[in-house]
Amino acid sequence: MLSVKEVFEKFEELHSYSFTTISSDGYPEIRIAHFLTYDKDGLYFQTMNVKPFYKQLKEQKKLAACALVAEDGRATHDSDGLSYFPPGYYIRVAGDVREVSLSELKRKAEKNENKFRPLILDIDRYPTMTTFVLYKFRGEVYDYDFEKKFRSHKLLRERFSFNNLDYLEPGFFIKKDKCIACGTCAKVCTFDAIVKGETYRINGSRCDECGSCYTACPTNAIIAKSPLEESLRKNIGKKIIKYSLSK
Repeated sequence: MLSVKEVFEKFEELHSYSFTTISSDGYPEIRIAHFLTYDKDGLYFQTMNVKPFYKQLKEQKKLAACALVAEDGRATHDSDGLSYFPPGYYIRVAGDVREVSLSELKRKAEKNENKFRPLILDIDRYPTMTTFVLYKFRGEVYDYDFEKKFRSHKLLRERFSFNNLDYLEPGFFIKKDKCIACGTCAKVCTFDAIVKGETYRINGSRCDECGSCYTACPTNAIIAKSPLEESLRKNIGKKIIKYSLSK
């Protein structure tokens, strides 16, 4: 399970990435920004209280962020015209935000000057600057190596949560009472996510949820995530699992 420090450091490998909010008319809006620091209370970022970004944060109190870290982020294609992706990972988070007062920032700076003094200095430079903290969130690290350059499988996924926000583990699910261990799913899975046995199962950390096994299974034993999130809980008893990052 990733710590909040590790989440921050993975974002910081790119430094600037996308932040998404919902505008007053219900449309998503996206901009380039970055987290500035972290502590036991979450991930911190700043904006100015005269910007639409600020208004959306105050109204919705929600934020999503996503960063892609790769050897080369440029779009390339192979000889067949198919997209080629150099090994890398993306990290995404989504959760709840609150505004942090200047007095709270100063208290934090007294305990950890290196982490919070730069935020205060920016407020001194720009009178409309203010600070928010993403204090409750869930997310995922999606580490990919589609050409199997560095390992024997394409994906290594990990989902996480901070402050007990619920989430679903990655991967599709095979119903034991319907699986006949015919091997069809393993033959069509290009992600090496199928684990063989008397009944088969799916290694969620390798599963892309692409649907190849779902469409090929002759007994309809495989449960997809969308739009069946409720069915996962009602029909097969797979509960949303709560985790909390170490603070």
